[in-house]
Amino acid sequence: MAKKPLRSQLNQIRAWVRQGRTDAWIAHQLDVPASELREFRRRHELAPEEETGDLELRDEIEAEIEATLGEEEAEEEAEEEREEEAEEEAEEEEEGLEEMEELEEAEGAEEERRNGEGTAGRRRRRRRRRRGGGGRSRAAIQATFDHGDDDGYGLWLDPAVKDDPVYAEHWAGHRPVEVTIEADRIVIRRV
Repeated sequence: MAKKPLRSQLNQIRAWVRQGRTDAWIAHQLDVPASELREFRRRHELAPEEETGDLELRDEIEAEIEATLGEEEAEEEAEEEREEEAEEEAEEEEEGLEEMEELEEAEGAEEERRNGEGTAGRRRRRRRRRRGGGGRSRAAIQATFDHGDDDGYGLWLDPAVKDDPVYAEHWAGHRPVEVTIEADRIVIRRV
């Protein structure tokens, strides 16, 4: 809905001013800021016949209330944004945990298959899930996938990987791996 220009409301504003209505009240009725209405009244010399100090004081109080409400709305919006970001982070973390669980289950199934256990000898493992942000979050390690013309393809990990205890225990050194290439990811598993 487009705002009406105040000029088109001149007679109505003049009548309200004569009735002793405050700037804040008139501004609310016209859906404009009180400061804009005060400037309009000054330009058109609209003043009540008996302007008392009480009306000016009331206008100041209402203007302060209006400013306070604006600040509260801004704080509420900022709080909502922070809550949305926290929810998104929790969802991403939960997705990461689910992917890790799926990977662990797949590795367990592959290991059972290699050990010769069929579906009859397989024990059903109970899956435990953590909810919320209390999960074990791991910092992502930067890496680069190299499409080398001379040396072939390679995966270069950030040197900080040597400090990761999981890497040191399970991946350090020369290990044979199995690589699965999918549309949205490349999966590297130990053989």
